[in-house]
Amino acid sequence: MRRPWLLLFGAVAAIELAGVAVDSTAIQWLTKPLLAPLLLAYLWDRRRRVDPVAVGLVAATAGDVALLVPGQAAFLAGMGCFLVTQLAFLTAFVRHRRPPAPAMLAYVALWAVANALLWGALGPLRLPVLGYSLALSLMAAAATGVSRRVAAGGALFLGSDLLIGLDAAGVHLPGHGLLVMTTYIAALLLITTGWAAAPTTADRHPSAIGPALA
Repeated sequence: MRRPWLLLFGAVAAIELAGVAVDSTAIQWLTKPLLAPLLLAYLWDRRRRVDPVAVGLVAATAGDVALLVPGQAAFLAGMGCFLVTQLAFLTAFVRHRRPPAPAMLAYVALWAVANALLWGALGPLRLPVLGYSLALSLMAAAATGVSRRVAAGGALFLGSDLLIGLDAAGVHLPGHGLLVMTTYIAALLLITTGWAAAPTTADRHPSAIGPALA
């Protein structure tokens, strides 16, 4: 039952990206809320237990729905949901294995530089973005302690949300929506499948160091 979930995810993701490309709100409402639940079903099929990554996927589903609604209030609600996602992922990754110190320092430095550059253009979103982006950066750093696949997913999640931050700051890139969704979809897929492949026994040894090879 494992492969069908990923096949379904791939099909839904392709339709979602097509909907973004043609700017179809109807298609996005049909497909975007299904992305994280399909990966959640895959994760459950692999692990048969509720863990923080599963909780993060549930929160991501709520965030995806909120961000389909126009307006700043819905945007902030979506950010709040994804803050839960980042904190849940962070909890899972840190419990699994201590992340390398250089990765933590690099991601915190990136967080500081990005916020410094965007600070003047974010207006009332400054403080929410500051807090959310810190949780996101720490999650991406912690992902490097799990596996290369999860680390790549964390980096892509950061990249996807950085694109959203740029847009909120008034920097509009060509194909912005498609870039955001492509990197976000890839991030969720890599994090979920990488986490499902990570040795569950390592969860009982939070002091272990060094990334896995999965």
